[in-house]
Amino acid sequence: MPDRDIAGLPAEEFFVPGSSSFTEFLAAHRPGLLPTTPPFPDGVRVAPDRFPHGTTVLALTYRDGVLIAGDRRATMGNLIAQRDLEKVHPADDHTAVAFAGTVGLALDMVKLYQVELTHFEKVEGAPMTLNAKATRLAAMIRQNLAQAMQGLAVVPLLAGYDTAATAGEGGRIFGFDAAGGLYEQRHFHAEGSGSPYARSALKKLFTPGMSRREAALTALHALYDAADDDSATGGPDLHRRIFPLVHVITEDGFERLPEAETEELSREMVAQRQSRPDGPHATP
Repeated sequence: MPDRDIAGLPAEEFFVPGSSSFTEFLAAHRPGLLPTTPPFPDGVRVAPDRFPHGTTVLALTYRDGVLIAGDRRATMGNLIAQRDLEKVHPADDHTAVAFAGTVGLALDMVKLYQVELTHFEKVEGAPMTLNAKATRLAAMIRQNLAQAMQGLAVVPLLAGYDTAATAGEGGRIFGFDAAGGLYEQRHFHAEGSGSPYARSALKKLFTPGMSRREAALTALHALYDAADDDSATGGPDLHRRIFPLVHVITEDGFERLPEAETEELSREMVAQRQSRPDGPHATP
């Protein structure tokens, strides 16, 4: 079905009133463009280790909002497929999404989600609430269930600043499972193969009311612990100058920490590990 008629105008379906969901529009008129369309016929066996996978991402709340970060490594079986993958992306001005899982599908899902939020705001004249954003992402993950059952799962992590919340309580974190289950997480959360180690570090190091710098160092320590025990998670690469990505979301919006700041904090964290390889102790 062409996008335009013979006169060069948009096709008829673009003028038919419908849902404010861009995903539902595609499902009705261009289902083949959805990243959740199964690429393999039923019964075809897939070797998931033949596709690059992203690993550890995490988020934690702090005094001014919420911080979300991820390591940079993608693996393909026992191989390092990419050393500088970006796993954290802004969804809109006050929301960010990070992913673990099959990289190709995850990147397409993130792009579709970004369009989904923009489309809703243009149609409705107002942005979605943070709860609605989380619910919409859960629905998109659920549409990917057939591919997840073939080993091509995508598990996002959503962090946002709730502009309707009271001061000091705006940062919120949502986790998901491969079937689209939605779970709001309190204070911190991590996803990916290194997540058990990252969550253990966050449980030890997290304290309410941290400054941005303290929160960023805590996230870097958690990613370092994940890389220490999980071969699929990459730590800071001082020689190649590849460092984890750290982003914050506050009342003022989404901000990616400058590379110079992330490098400085990463080098400080590595220097601390030289005297204490297991990392800092929990705050009493």
